[in-house]
Amino acid sequence: MKRFLIFAFAAISFTSFADQFDDWDKNHDGKLSRDELPPGPRQVFDRVDTNHDGFVSRDEHEAFLRRRQQQAGQTQAPQNVEVIPNLPYADTENPKQTLDLILPRDRAGKKLPLIVFIHGGAWLAGDKKSGYGNVMPFMRDGNYAGASVEYRFSQEATWPAQIFDCKAAIRWLRGNAEKYNFDPDHIAVWGGSAGGHLVAMLGTSGGVKDLEGGLGKFTNESSRVQCVVDFFGPADFVSLSKTTNTIHFGTAGSPESKLLGGTPSEKPDAAKSASPVTYASSDDPPFLIAHGTADNTVPFKQSETLNQALLDAKVATLPVFIHVVGGGHGFHSDELNRRIGQFFDMHLRGIKSEISAEPISVQGR
Repeated sequence: MKRFLIFAFAAISFTSFADQFDDWDKNHDGKLSRDELPPGPRQVFDRVDTNHDGFVSRDEHEAFLRRRQQQAGQTQAPQNVEVIPNLPYADTENPKQTLDLILPRDRAGKKLPLIVFIHGGAWLAGDKKSGYGNVMPFMRDGNYAGASVEYRFSQEATWPAQIFDCKAAIRWLRGNAEKYNFDPDHIAVWGGSAGGHLVAMLGTSGGVKDLEGGLGKFTNESSRVQCVVDFFGPADFVSLSKTTNTIHFGTAGSPESKLLGGTPSEKPDAAKSASPVTYASSDDPPFLIAHGTADNTVPFKQSETLNQALLDAKVATLPVFIHVVGGGHGFHSDELNRRIGQFFDMHLRGIKSEISAEPISVQGR
């Protein structure tokens, strides 16, 4: 059975800042205190501080990055998988508006369905390479093509820049379907945390003109997707802002406030615009939603709310909502992997299957 890892966005955001040690080291003492870190990386501080002296040294920082890169499968693609990196999808020179293709080498004459990964990182961190470990296992058998998408962070541009980028990436993939032998009618999107939010937005906001943007050469192509795998993504920024936890949602320094350009109470229209539940409608594609019941970062209630919104909208294909019992903001489960494979096979390749929504128990992270 295919194996891949799902990482907490806190871990992803720390691994993505390989070159950020000096920027975070505000007092230039050669070590990082917990308070010097952004909210996402702060969540994994205790795991990075391996000698438990209350600080992260540069060596500890780099060792953590190496461990995460190895786990995520970023070091080297299998021999039968080709990576084509840094393709600009928005017709700009911005490195954040690029994607990496992850393709089986044996693909001649095949129109392959696409699995597109969008990384997490609180909309202010992350790297498209962190999606390799999720996507590559599906490429090895030659039945799928893959892509991993980068997008502008909130430090550079606030909402709706992020969904403009993601939709431009989907249009670019469709516009290049013939060149790379993609099946433009069968595209899945998959992401976790902030990436889960963005793929949920792609799923529910298909056809919403205000969220299309005008980026890239392929504005005549559709940005709709055929199925969505959403792992612990925020779904309703209004209710999220009322949550009290280590991220301090609703405050000026919180990730979603940086995304919106102000707190949800200060930016109510933006908060509504950025919430996937706002757009749930009967023509939305199939969703597989998974969320850890012990998630202390994005509340489990967020996925409950999205699931209910899809049900209330009477979507043609009911969502598969999997409770990951004991799972935190990131988890791994072979059974969950199996169900994801079934989900993609059903909605991208037409292989009928019964996908269980029974809860899965895991060791939380």
